[in-house]
Amino acid sequence: MTATLTQQPVTTERSSGYAARIDHVSKSFGRPGARQQVLDDIALDVAPGEFVCLLGASGCGKSTLLNLVAGLDKPTVGSIDVPGGRPALMFQEHALFPWLTAGRNIELALRMRGVPRAERRPEAERLLNLVRLKGAYGKRVHELSGGMRQRVALSRALAQDSKLLLMDEPFAALDAITRDVLHEELTRIWAETHVSVLFVTHNVSEAVRLAQRVVLLSSRPGRIAREWTVDIPHPRRIEDAAVADLSVEITEQLRGEIRRHGQH
Repeated sequence: MTATLTQQPVTTERSSGYAARIDHVSKSFGRPGARQQVLDDIALDVAPGEFVCLLGASGCGKSTLLNLVAGLDKPTVGSIDVPGGRPALMFQEHALFPWLTAGRNIELALRMRGVPRAERRPEAERLLNLVRLKGAYGKRVHELSGGMRQRVALSRALAQDSKLLLMDEPFAALDAITRDVLHEELTRIWAETHVSVLFVTHNVSEAVRLAQRVVLLSSRPGRIAREWTVDIPHPRRIEDAAVADLSVEITEQLRGEIRRHGQH
């Protein structure tokens, strides 16, 4: 089966339905007279069930934008609409409570969602099964490997039953083999749950392997520089020729943005 790579120019066209709409958002920090603009006029929709990767150099505002979509901060200009309710957020660090078991960490999210006590353990075990951690309900955080901890963190995010999952470089601290396995797992879970995903990364190959669409942000301030539709059939591997070819193309664009803004 031949993969088709389609590069798309930046567009302001809006879809009729969306899981998140970022409507001409700008964000600045600092006091009046000494403000630093981090994001400038970001206009982006995430469609229901779509997997979008935000890609860019360090400091381009990717995490800032994710925090805005999560509702942890407010735009300076523009608006953000998430019609399905508050999104779930998964960080680079697992942020699990070490004094709780894997299952109890997930149950905490279920309790906050209002799930009745009697239903929490069965649901926590179902979510652990979903990420292929059957039997890990009673394990403490220190008994889990780094990859297992991120799987529990993913289960906890899914426990929020949100239609939009925000992921801020969740695999950046993992070794290459573990990251490769979790790429496969995340792709499978995304296909099974039909959740929309907005995924932040600075790893080009990771973005191409996972996403249906890759959005490249420029730096200082962050603007949408270019978008690519990744029309490569799943399952994908980083070493696949089509993935590698598109990764090279996007990397050249990223390097151009870095040179343009004087970053090293």
